[in-house]
Amino acid sequence: MTIGRPTIYTPEIEDEICRRLSEGEPLRRICRDEHLPSWRTVYRWMDADRELSARIAHARTLGYDAIAEECIEIADETAHDTIETKFGEMPDKEWILRSKLRVETRLKLLAKWDPKRYGDKLDLNHGGQPDNPVQQITMTQQAFEETARRIADEV
Repeated sequence: MTIGRPTIYTPEIEDEICRRLSEGEPLRRICRDEHLPSWRTVYRWMDADRELSARIAHARTLGYDAIAEECIEIADETAHDTIETKFGEMPDKEWILRSKLRVETRLKLLAKWDPKRYGDKLDLNHGGQPDNPVQQITMTQQAFEETARRIADEV
């Protein structure tokens, strides 16, 4: 009988870790199970094995999609949105705010973990493209246009 956590790689351990990562479970939570290695051991294995590292990276990408789908489920869940009080049915503000926090936390983590797919999109279009030409307005032209507007307003 082996005492302690496993430190020897097996395909079964890899399969379980990848399966659970692909379902959106974080590696550190997975590695809390006594029958699995510590997260440090998994990272050492990844450093030593490119194929394992690539498989875990792919499983994580699938897991990010699972987390995004979970956000939709949390947002759509309305069963606990109201509570019965002596004044009748009222919104359960604590439940609603907690659900909002759960969604926002997941979305913020997704934006950090996979910014290309889940991060905010930045518009770096500053002009010069065919459908967005650069416009140059000189100080003289700007002063002329302001003067013309004032004269038109006075007339």
